[in-house]
This record gives sequence, C-alpha cells and structure tokens, in this order.
Amino acid sequence: MTAAPSRRLVELTPQELNPRLDEALALYVSAMNYPPGTAEQRAPMWLAHMTRPGWRCVVALGERDELVGIGYGYRGASGQWWHEQVRHGLTMVAGPGAVEEWMRDYFELTELHVLPGAQGRGIGEALLRGLLGGVTTSRVLLSTPEGPSRAWRLYRRVGFEDVLRHYQFTGDPRPFAVLGRTLPLSPVGRA
Repeated sequence: MTAAPSRRLVELTPQELNPRLDEALALYVSAMNYPPGTAEQRAPMWLAHMTRPGWRCVVALGERDELVGIGYGYRGASGQWWHEQVRHGLTMVAGPGAVEEWMRDYFELTELHVLPGAQGRGIGEALLRGLLGGVTTSRVLLSTPEGPSRAWRLYRRVGFEDVLRHYQFTGDPRPFAVLGRTLPLSPVGRA
C-alpha cells in the first residue's frame, strides 16, 4: 500500500499524541524497518519523552488524517540517557570544550520518520522545519545510523555538520553519527 501524500503539518501536544501513539509507533517501526514487537518496547520511552521540558511534536497527515510522518524532540539536559552517552563520546574524541560548545543549550531531535511509501516528497524536510521553527535553543543535535540514506541527504542539505562519528550507543551494535547545527534553520533553499 502506498501512503497518501501529506496534506498538512500539525503540531501535537502530548495529550493529542497519546491516543495516536500506536499509530505513531507503527509508522516508526515501518520507517526504520524494525522487527515486530519494537513498538511495544519503545512506547514507555516515547511516553516518558513527552514529559520532558521543551517537548515538541509535529506530524504530517495524509488525505484521511492518517499519520505519514512524525518528528519530535525536547531540550537536552544532563541526566538524560542520550545526553550522557553523547557527552561521554564527545569528551573522549574532542574534549570538554566541544561538549560545552555543543551541549550547553540544545534541542535533541529524538525522532524524525516518514512512512516508506511517502518518502522522497519533501515531507521529512517539512517536518524538520516545522519542528525546529518553534525551538528556542541555540543548537540542535541528533543521532542517525551511519551510512548513506535519505535522512543523511536531508540533514546535510539543511546544514547539519559532524559532531561525533562512528559512535556506538550502549545496547546497539550499529555505528551512529551525532550531527548538529546552530538554530534557526536558514530559509528553504539555503543551507
């Protein structure tokens, strides 16, 4: 089944995403090509993320109001698992100065996914811009698996740079890149 093209972006509150969490997690599993059962494992984490300071979520809706894309994140802070993992890796390769530069005031772009049948239509970039357009931090950071992908092309196109490469997060055997950039994003068409 091919997903319908997105007709609009909508910002959701935690109370609005919660009843659609199963649909959002199914989109995530499909976009990431994860095995069945992953959604049930990730649901508690997504619910916990919704309570973090600065949490924002933008979704792309198709013609029947179905989710075709989702992006969310929150203000990164000491004590959060991802923050501590990245702080450790960045300290090892670049020192405390790089940690201070990148991690003192940032938005963690936690999830950005588009259904496979809807990819390649600009939905990912629209989600990214819609989500980050309302962020008040000076920087944004994200992690993505290493290797060529549409996500990599999107992040490079909008000006993300390498912060930490070939990093292995605890519990995941794949190498990841941590990418970042200053905010705000430049207008469409300019990196």
